This record gives sequence, structure tokens and C-alpha cells, in this order.
Amino acid sequence: MNKENILIVVAGPSGVGKGTVCSKLFDKMDEIEFSVSATTREPRKKEKHGVNYFFVSHEKFDEMIKNGEFLEHADVFGNKYGTPKDYVMSKLGEGRDVLLEIDVQGAMMVMANYPDAVFIFILPPSLRALEERLMSRGTETSEQLRLRLNKAKEEMGYAEKFDYVVVNKDVHKAYEEIKSIIISEKCKVERNKNFIVDLIKS
Repeated sequence: MNKENILIVVAGPSGVGKGTVCSKLFDKMDEIEFSVSATTREPRKKEKHGVNYFFVSHEKFDEMIKNGEFLEHADVFGNKYGTPKDYVMSKLGEGRDVLLEIDVQGAMMVMANYPDAVFIFILPPSLRALEERLMSRGTETSEQLRLRLNKAKEEMGYAEKFDYVVVNKDVHKAYEEIKSIIISEKCKVERNKNFIVDLIKS
């Protein structure tokens, strides 16, 4: 039985642990392809072009927007991020599930452009826990931290528009919950109609 391949969108506020949870999904679930986004920000330590992100100039990014090459794109704290449409569609066409880890405003664009995706919102166990995670990164000034926390509160208001909510208090538990969501989605009748029809005809 060849179940329909799906696009899984994982979003949430900055610092909520999206990257850690998604990395665990990618490591544990061989059938998942991690979507690589394009960005104009500078690479951080150990990040590689074409692996973590496609690092491009602002001019190149604007050209890609003009040519309609993104499934979604967003401006986040002065840097631009976007998901190359052809990359995602080619992976789905190859029989892979695609995991897309993006910010909330990007997820809202995917909802408009690809509503068949599965949308999962990651929440922190508390605002205090989120603040501590941001501080532990050591990359935020006091002003940047304040801006990110205010932004996080605003973004949490969009959680009710998603299909699922997962609280990331424990990474392993969050991983198990998202894994269960993916398995359940792939077993839905509407995602297996072609198989059912072909089975009856045979």
C-alpha cells in the first residue's frame, strides 16, 4: 500500500525548540525529507549552504519572489526566509514526505497556497521557559529578547488556525506526539482514496 506523501509544516515562536524536535524527526523517520529553505541571513557556526539553508543575497531573494519560486516567504527581524516551491514538489514527487520547519507567518502563507499540508504548532510550556531558552542561546541583546518575546505572544494567537498543537516541554515526548500525528494523517481515508478504488477494481 503506497500511502499518499504529505507536506508536514512545523511552526512556532522563535526559541520554542522547533529545530531540535524536527532534527529528531529527521533522524528517526527515514521516510521524511527535510525541506531546505532559502534565507538572506548570514550562516551561523557549522551551518552549510544547501544543507541547513540556501544562503542567498537580498537581490537574489527578491528575484525569486518576482518569479514566483517560493511556496512561502517572510521577512523576520530584517532577514528574509522562503521555501523553494520546486524543491518541495520534487521531493513529494519522488515519494518522500517533506518536513517544513518555518516561522508562523510563513506557515500562514503555506495554508493559503497548499492547504493539504499538515500544520503543527509548537508551544513552549510557559513564557518563562521560552525566555530562558532564548537567553541560553547567548545570541540576543536585551532589546532583541524583548522583541522576540512580544512577537512570540502575538504568534501564539495563530495556534488555533493549525491542525495540531504540541507543547515542547520534553523533546522526546514532543517527537513522539508529532510522529503519531504523521502516522495518523497518512492513514486518513481521504489520503488513501486512490488505493481503495484500485483495490476494489482489482
